[in-house]
Amino acid sequence: MKTHLCSIQFLMMMRIKKKYVMKNVDVDIYLNHFKTFFDKNPNDLTELLGDVMVEDFYKKVEEQCYKNLDKSEEISVTRQQLIEIVVELKNGSIPAEEVKRINKLFQKTKYGSFCLN
Repeated sequence: MKTHLCSIQFLMMMRIKKKYVMKNVDVDIYLNHFKTFFDKNPNDLTELLGDVMVEDFYKKVEEQCYKNLDKSEEISVTRQQLIEIVVELKNGSIPAEEVKRINKLFQKTKYGSFCLN
């Protein structure tokens, strides 16, 4: 029974000043598979990141996983979250004018979204 409590305590996350003291096992497993995929497919990583530092990318992905976990969402990062991470690493953040321009490009209707390209 005592070992069961220890494993439950290990799975629980504690935060001190927004830094995680204990890691979540599910996030570690996801990140391990994430890194393994890019280790096996280095060309995909180069196409995605270009000249961005790989370790910074993995760190941002890990932070996003914990943010998703805090929001009680899926641990895995979405396509949009990956795009935001890459853009942030490459040139800071997306300018507001660019976001407005992109939003005008995609129109939402009751039948779904379509592109005005």
